[in-house]
Amino acid sequence: MKAGTGLFSALALFLLLGAVLTQKPKKTTRPSVPKPAEPAQPEPQEPTDFPPVILGPPSMYVDCPRECSCSPSYPNALNCENRNIRNIPVIPPRTQYLYLQNNYISEVTAEPFINATEIRWVNLANNRIHRIDKNVFEKVPALLYLYVQRNNLKEVPAGLPASLEQLRLGRNRISKIPAGSFSRMGNLTLLDLYHNQLSDSDMGKNTFKDLKGLVQLNLAHNILKKMPAGVPSSLIQLFLDKNRIDGVPKDYFDGFTHLAFVRLNYNQLSDKGLPKTVFNITSLLDLQLSHNQLASVPLFNGHLEHLHLDHNSIESINGTQICPYSLEADSSDHSMVPRLRYLRLDGNHLSPPHPSGCHHVLQTPPLYCHLGERCLRA
Repeated sequence: MKAGTGLFSALALFLLLGAVLTQKPKKTTRPSVPKPAEPAQPEPQEPTDFPPVILGPPSMYVDCPRECSCSPSYPNALNCENRNIRNIPVIPPRTQYLYLQNNYISEVTAEPFINATEIRWVNLANNRIHRIDKNVFEKVPALLYLYVQRNNLKEVPAGLPASLEQLRLGRNRISKIPAGSFSRMGNLTLLDLYHNQLSDSDMGKNTFKDLKGLVQLNLAHNILKKMPAGVPSSLIQLFLDKNRIDGVPKDYFDGFTHLAFVRLNYNQLSDKGLPKTVFNITSLLDLQLSHNQLASVPLFNGHLEHLHLDHNSIESINGTQICPYSLEADSSDHSMVPRLRYLRLDGNHLSPPHPSGCHHVLQTPPLYCHLGERCLRA
């Protein structure tokens, strides 16, 4: 009997031990630890941020670069604009007109131009050019038109060919014109330096000395405080808008026999800085002095046709200033008839907002006056 009881106890102990051993341990929940943030990827650097170069179909011309197009209709033109080009391709010898605008070119070197000696026209506008090798122009001695506006140039390129007729360098970062940059360039008719960083110290009295045939000079939107020195008397158009010019020397325009258009809008001109007769130029047709600090109308010649004086500080005006000659003079003498056809005086302090004493002249020729609220028309 005792043996049976012991056997039963042993069996119970064995079953209890098996249950304990087969029981799964409870999982313990550990607090979640945030993973460290991955380091930010650097912004893509050039040239990886450039879109891919656009390649055109094969051309009938074996020397036509794939990133350009060569039209049979214009065999002397190489069209490479809007192709996302980083480097200038080798230019075929037959090329006379080269279009490379609206790309990502940063440098212009001489190598692509080795055989391109016939080029007459180069358009490099709207790229990222910060350097032009001076040897480039040795390869293109007959270049007539060079357009490099909207780039990153800091000075006027060196070694420009004497053959140039038009040079457009607007909207760069030019703050330096090295001595002799325009030497021997007597054929240049248009020089555009609009929207750069040129100051008075960047242009000496001999900067424009050799530009004997210059017709248009655009120095608008720079940081000039004085009228540029040594401007050639051959000029027809002189644009100096949006500078800091506060005066014009009395004899500045002496010797100018063809000057027809002068623009000095958005400067700091006052009566003190303008000698009375400085604009009394017989050749002058269009004079723009808007957005300055003038308190009176400057004297001008009877040949003037357009006069912009809006947004100054003019409070009164005498009709004889606007009509310097009387129509009572001999009608056969056309030199005595005033030619003013367009006048702007809005944005001043005139009351009433129209000139007096000149109504008899409003009939011939018709004069269009922008005077604020009213516009007098013949």
